[in-house]
Amino acid sequence: MAVSTDAVRVAAISAEPLDLDAHLRAVDDPRMGAVTTFVGRVRDHDPDAATAVVALEYSAHPDAAAALAALAAAAIGSSGALVAVSHRVGTLRVGDAAVVIAVASAHRAEAFEVCRTLIETIKTGLPVWKRQVESDGTATWLGLGG
Repeated sequence: MAVSTDAVRVAAISAEPLDLDAHLRAVDDPRMGAVTTFVGRVRDHDPDAATAVVALEYSAHPDAAAALAALAAAAIGSSGALVAVSHRVGTLRVGDAAVVIAVASAHRAEAFEVCRTLIETIKTGLPVWKRQVESDGTATWLGLGG
């Protein structure tokens, strides 16, 4: 489900692979002189894992898209930035994108600040949980902030 407002152009929870170019198109605006992006990918290791990480399985609360839109709006604040953000659910393999953010603003400082604020609040406030699967078959559930 996706949510769209004037400044939050995309706020989606998706079972489909995330498309960075689609996020960039969503924030394309001639008034904006800076665009920053963030792509959070599944990595093959974790400090708390005994063996290699082979997958992450994400699940989300039914209200996660609305929560994501609220987090994006809060990160934008009064900056005038535009945001497109998506979080993937389902089973993701190493290298798959779990989170994609594109932020456009008039100046680079605001674009970087909004992008950084948004990813940090996604990590602590979005109702999405992940099950980390290791190469030896061990699986660990991680909640908000994981």
